[in-house]
Amino acid sequence: MSAYESFASVYDMFMDNIDYESWCRYLTGLLRKHGISDGLVCELGCGTGSMTELLAEAGYDMIGIDQSVEMLEVAQDKKYQSGHDILYLQQDMRAFELYGTVRAIVSVCDSMNYILTEEDLLKVFRLVNNYLDPGGLFVFDMNMAAKYCRIGDSTIAENRENGSFIWENHYDPKQCLNEYLLTLFIPEEEEKEETAPDIGQTGENDPDEEIDLDAEQGRLFRRYEEVHVQKAYPLETIVRLLREAGMIYEGAYEAFTDQAPDAQSGRICIVAREHGKSIQTGAQC
Repeated sequence: MSAYESFASVYDMFMDNIDYESWCRYLTGLLRKHGISDGLVCELGCGTGSMTELLAEAGYDMIGIDQSVEMLEVAQDKKYQSGHDILYLQQDMRAFELYGTVRAIVSVCDSMNYILTEEDLLKVFRLVNNYLDPGGLFVFDMNMAAKYCRIGDSTIAENRENGSFIWENHYDPKQCLNEYLLTLFIPEEEEKEETAPDIGQTGENDPDEEIDLDAEQGRLFRRYEEVHVQKAYPLETIVRLLREAGMIYEGAYEAFTDQAPDAQSGRICIVAREHGKSIQTGAQC
């Protein structure tokens, strides 16, 4: 199963601890600091469109790209509610296509960590450089090895009224791969018509039988499983691949700050600029 297929419908509920508004202010601050205050912007790995909507609210003309049809369906619902003129495209980041160039391309929420080989990451960077306006900006974040090491082999669980999940994490430091099994329990939309018999009825129940209390109340949960894999890249490798793709590396920041990252940084934000097009014609040199 592709990542986020079954998670899409409840993604925003489980991600409600993320301060997207502050994240957007930081992102737009970086864009403006580097000269992009308006114009057409594309978000790679846009998911359910939370950041795309906020960037549209901030005055950017937005395009959102994601591989998951299910996530884009949620994003489309948000678009209809907000009235923002956002173009959503269902595409793989490794082979995305735009109708022309854009002023900036952004990617947040560690979407780039889902690119698992240097070869594929280079493909993404080359496409970004190709679809940016002359001198256009690329801003993206990535989780670093230090964060995955801190999570290590661990299990996280959360139980809510409208769904529950179990996150079983494993990090392989030799391959720099972080894999987690996500088990979801999502309530069915319709209640069960027939409830289980009363536990107190004589001779009706096996004393060793496991009773589903939620089923007793007429509530059923469907179980889903998804496997997610992310890769950590050293900053030196990211910079090398950006330059190999023809881009100019502008710098990196400890996430949500203006400070340079260090070996303990869990998430960093990287800024690169398009290189190779003529400003007069927009053609590749």
